[in-house]
Amino acid sequence: MNVIFEERPSRHGYRIGIATLDAEKSLNAVSLPMIEALDHHLHAWQDDTEIACVVLRARGSKAFSAGGDVRHLAEACCAHPGEVPPLARRFFADEYRLYQRLHHYRKPLLCWGHGYVMGGGLGLMQSASLRIVTPSSRLAMPEIGIGLYPDVGASWFLNRLPGRLGLFLGLSACQLNARDALDLDLADRFLLDSQQDALLHGLVQLNWSEQADSQLHSLLQALENEALAQLPSAQLLPRRERIDRLLDVSDLPAAWQALTALKDDSDPLLARAGATLGAGCPLTAHLVWEQLRRAPFLSLADVFRMEYAMSLNCCRHPEFAEGVRARLIDKDNRPRWHWPDVAAIPVAAIEAHFAPTWEGEHPLADLSDD
Repeated sequence: MNVIFEERPSRHGYRIGIATLDAEKSLNAVSLPMIEALDHHLHAWQDDTEIACVVLRARGSKAFSAGGDVRHLAEACCAHPGEVPPLARRFFADEYRLYQRLHHYRKPLLCWGHGYVMGGGLGLMQSASLRIVTPSSRLAMPEIGIGLYPDVGASWFLNRLPGRLGLFLGLSACQLNARDALDLDLADRFLLDSQQDALLHGLVQLNWSEQADSQLHSLLQALENEALAQLPSAQLLPRRERIDRLLDVSDLPAAWQALTALKDDSDPLLARAGATLGAGCPLTAHLVWEQLRRAPFLSLADVFRMEYAMSLNCCRHPEFAEGVRARLIDKDNRPRWHWPDVAAIPVAAIEAHFAPTWEGEHPLADLSDD
């Protein structure tokens, strides 16, 4: 299952639950067995009155999690061309149900987001109540490169970023540092990579039976005060005005043109964003535009229901399997997109990605925002 669960004794009979992603070779890619194990153990810990809080972390210095296990999904898509593979129905339903539950977790849930925190890993981190970043943190939604789209609740959290920054991140796969994450409310605390043991030691020393929230706040604040001198400089907010102007357009093809024109820009971050989009999947760009257009007035549960349809349809259509082949399997970095011209993709093809692929009630009808 590639997750290690442990409990450490604390004061007055309380315990700290620690879940550690343990798939270092895959940069802790979120797999179905991981999802099932996390759902089972974290649900049990939530109901255990002696578990005071839960810490979610990962092994290896490179990544908390660089995304979902898209290789196995793409292989399943290739085995079921033109259909939704059974693995996809189960994977996305279980993943979104877990993330929705964690958003409403009834105990402090701390996520240590070091290194690469991308795709499904970023969605997992955004589900936590206390999101910790470090000097090594690199947050991104890189789906533009593989023909998927920013899912795992990104329709919800990207829409809450200021101005056009959510659209920019979805189209460009731009990597945020710790300061950006704090600035954009994608993280709550900045600690040093070397402070994880100090955090765990502090958690087991707290008196969880009295003013636990205040003590936890003081612990995190004290550790952060020791770390702030190493907080990196902001990348996104200083560029927000220019990004907002560039993306103040009426449709996706215009946004595509505005960003891809930056590939030779004097600003390295924007030049990289333009080049990434230019090499990305045109259909994905349309899906990013449309998901953000539809999501502002949806609840989080409704967002996951919308994304479930989108994800299954991405598995049914050819772009996702081809993108994973080109980027992650064959690694030729030459995806042969079914729709290579961003201005020529039929509206019906985009709309079809939001249509149900099941009969009767929505498979995630039971999700609740309570």
